[in-house]
Amino acid sequence: MTDDRAELIGFENHLISQGHELSTIRSYLYDLRQLYDYLNNRRISLVDARSNDLRDFVRSLFDLGLAPYSINRKLSSIKSYYLYRRTLKNGEQNPAADLEFLKVGRKLPAVLSVDEVKTIIEAADGGEPLVLRDRASLELLYGAGLRISELLDLKISDVFLDDGMLSVIGKGNKQRFVPVGGRAIKAVREYLQAGRSKLVKSHAVPNLVLNCRGRRLSRMGFLKILRKYRIKAGIIKRVTPHTFRHSFATHLLEGGADLRAVQELLGHADISTTQIYTHVDREYLKEIHRLYHPRG
Repeated sequence: MTDDRAELIGFENHLISQGHELSTIRSYLYDLRQLYDYLNNRRISLVDARSNDLRDFVRSLFDLGLAPYSINRKLSSIKSYYLYRRTLKNGEQNPAADLEFLKVGRKLPAVLSVDEVKTIIEAADGGEPLVLRDRASLELLYGAGLRISELLDLKISDVFLDDGMLSVIGKGNKQRFVPVGGRAIKAVREYLQAGRSKLVKSHAVPNLVLNCRGRRLSRMGFLKILRKYRIKAGIIKRVTPHTFRHSFATHLLEGGADLRAVQELLGHADISTTQIYTHVDREYLKEIHRLYHPRG
């Protein structure tokens, strides 16, 4: 058996060199360690595994009750690893080549109404530095349709308030420019003037959104902030940072925005990823038809 630990380290370095986000790399390695544990119990190495071994692993995931979406994520990790192996060892067979993804019905994303978004954002009301930070963060999350990682990685040098634009580094280390509206610009200006200037401890920290210690705010820290304002606003439904992004896209489409434009704003490489929001828009149109058409 080969040293699978060295294999995992090599694959991790490969993913880093490809510019994958840290969260993606962790997910890939987590999935592969699961496969490693499964194969190791059968005295099979990752390199020596065959197609039947990988299929047996997938069947074991079914037995554990994993959802098709979760299994597909693990299949993606496995396929990526063995494709990397084939590239590394030219001519080596790829045991994952014939593994097929499971068919999954696309789940409509959770969406907040315009009033619900407004209520949550306006729950961050006050002039304290942390409240100003929270208001600016929520305005940017919804106003620019950012991923949570994009918001937390945003640097001061990426914010062009006079132009009403942000420079955002998205998935695959791709840069895009996103416009922001007047309310978000106002909130960010107030935060920079009376909030961040009091939080920052070292000018070496370039991030826009800081924690109370003057460092980059963590994902977990922001989740706690969002939960606080959701509860304060009296919103019962589950709300995540991605709910704000879903709501941003849906509200644009409901307002008549072009799908291609929304694709650009979200930073989706494939328009099929954006098209899921048209399903939400269709439900809205169906409801309007039902309510107002004389034979609805």
